[in-house]
Amino acid sequence: MKELTGKKVVVIGGSRGTGLAIVEALLKEGASVLVVARGTTSLTALTRTFPQVRTLKADAANAATSARIFEGSPDVVVLAAGAIPPTRPVHRMDWTTFSKNWNTDVQAAFHLAQYALTTPVKPGTKIIFISSGAAILGSPISGGYAGSKRMQMFLANYAQETSNRLQLDLRFLALGPWRLMDGTGTGEVVTPEYANYFDVPVHNFVAMMTAPQTKEDVAGAVAAFAGQTPAVEEGNVFIVSGKGVVPEANVQQVLLGKN
Repeated sequence: MKELTGKKVVVIGGSRGTGLAIVEALLKEGASVLVVARGTTSLTALTRTFPQVRTLKADAANAATSARIFEGSPDVVVLAAGAIPPTRPVHRMDWTTFSKNWNTDVQAAFHLAQYALTTPVKPGTKIIFISSGAAILGSPISGGYAGSKRMQMFLANYAQETSNRLQLDLRFLALGPWRLMDGTGTGEVVTPEYANYFDVPVHNFVAMMTAPQTKEDVAGAVAAFAGQTPAVEEGNVFIVSGKGVVPEANVQQVLLGKN
């Protein structure tokens, strides 16, 4: 039997990029998948390729969407949606541009966590936020993006602590892809802008990135987490790179080469 047979999984932002790769990985493991996205066109294209996938057109940054996401009592909810970050130095942004990812990525994570903690959600439910390695490395031409992704990690920790205190038996996790990736909206937009920022050809910039991962690596990590929850003592925040998946506590040693 496949690892996720009989499991119901919601993937927010699952109609393209990393989210779509996650959907494919989950289906291969036998999961029943609901994809939530804002775009009718992308959802229609998804169902043509994967007719077994159910869809919901909604904005996860809207608080009311959380009730619709949890009404089917999913076993796992994955937040893979997020705004493509700005690509200008901070002195060339206004506050609206700088805070873009706070008002989308963070707001969606906040609403999901708050709903799960304040509404009778099925014990054992897992909520996984797809964050970013930028939360550790920074992202100097992406405004508040790195900070917003760090906040998603903090939210996973805060929500887990609250669940433990209230004995809700929920599991909150944040998974951060270490590097920019091909085949994703963010990667396609941001990679050439960073190459320009560092005044190097795109292929040279890509070669500069240590331990790069693919969106399939991220999808495999999500599918693994959906099946086997990491031990509590490993924490709630993990980084996925070309070297595999490591708890945040091990990032300095494994990925940055520091003791």
